[in-house]
Amino acid sequence: MKFRKLLIAGAVAGALALSACGSSDADGGSSSAATDAAGTLTVWLQTDAQQGWPELVDAASAAVKKQYPNVTVNVEYQTWPDHLTKLDAALAGTTPPDVVELGNTEMTKYMAAGALADLTSKKGDFDNSATWLNALTESATFDGALYGVPYYAGSRAVIYNTDIYKKAGVTAPTTYDAFLAGNDKLMAANASDKNFSAYYFPGKNWYGAMPWVYDQGGAIAVQDGNQWKGSLDSPEAQKGLEALKQVVLKYSKADKTGDESKQDQAFAQGSIAAIYGNGWERGVIIDPKTGNPDLKDSLGAYPLPSLAKPGTTMPAFLGGSDLAVTSKSANQEWAVAWIKAFTSTESMTAMVKKGVLPNTTSLLDLVAPADQPFAKSAANSWFVPTAPNWVNVEKANVLPNMLVDIFTEKKTVAQATADASAEITKILNES
Repeated sequence: MKFRKLLIAGAVAGALALSACGSSDADGGSSSAATDAAGTLTVWLQTDAQQGWPELVDAASAAVKKQYPNVTVNVEYQTWPDHLTKLDAALAGTTPPDVVELGNTEMTKYMAAGALADLTSKKGDFDNSATWLNALTESATFDGALYGVPYYAGSRAVIYNTDIYKKAGVTAPTTYDAFLAGNDKLMAANASDKNFSAYYFPGKNWYGAMPWVYDQGGAIAVQDGNQWKGSLDSPEAQKGLEALKQVVLKYSKADKTGDESKQDQAFAQGSIAAIYGNGWERGVIIDPKTGNPDLKDSLGAYPLPSLAKPGTTMPAFLGGSDLAVTSKSANQEWAVAWIKAFTSTESMTAMVKKGVLPNTTSLLDLVAPADQPFAKSAANSWFVPTAPNWVNVEKANVLPNMLVDIFTEKKTVAQATADASAEITKILNES
């Protein structure tokens, strides 16, 4: 579940009412208006669904057909590289899709542009809406209103070499103190390997750094009315980054000016005990072309233990997708009905069995044992600021540059966070 960069949305018209095509009762039963409704509902999904759970797509379409007998559901599968370009063109026209899947990092621009229908009044109609994963809910929320429904998630956890841990007498830690003590033992047991890292952490890995910030109650930026303010210079954020700095300097031999794009391949070489990575990175580690298949039975994972709240885990960034109704859709009632069916408890339960993290904490216990560490991480999550200009902060590499300054000791944590916060404030409030 890779993260998708956001492209700028095209011009869009204002929202239409959700009652565009007849009515139905609250529990989904059809009224005469629903029976008489006729037309085509267009759904854009990514090929993940086509390849992974097409029967669940068909079931959602069948549910809509049962509720609206004269409605035809047309599901069109898209690909991540070009779907935003196609969506922008469709939104600029008169016949956009009714339902669209967006990567959670893609939502903000479309919400801010008015491209998506306000679903706030409908939230309680969706199964498990009270227990949706926090980061996915945040990604679908703009200015206090809900514009999307969480679909599925991808999470990060500590991926470790069980053989290296066992040889050093270290077990997967459940507390931050045990995390540090274990890393000390790992470094001592492998002192003869000058390239050894107990906790390999490339300097630009801001997805791996922000858990320390949010764990302490800090944030990248906070909203005050119509303005945004960078807040990495808060005492909470600085405390988290100071703790991370000590971990990186003591336990990591990774390039302090590099990124995490090749950390899984580096892990496969054998001089790394643990990395903070996505669940799918395990596949890269054991892939014959990119890694070492011999490590297949030597991979474990655990959620990163909290420093601030012993007994809990640090918040993890969630990748994943949301489902939204376009504001130009003339079939918004049908669209809502389709999303309700597709994200129902029954559908989500079936999706979990496909190896997917569900949209709700209430179903995380059903995740397979090997993926439970990632499920536990997903239960406590954070998301980037839902500011229209957030993509520009990423383009400017503000967070990676700040971390490099900290880990290379070019700047103190106080200096680096003050500079980064000022830059974030400026970018987020630019017109």
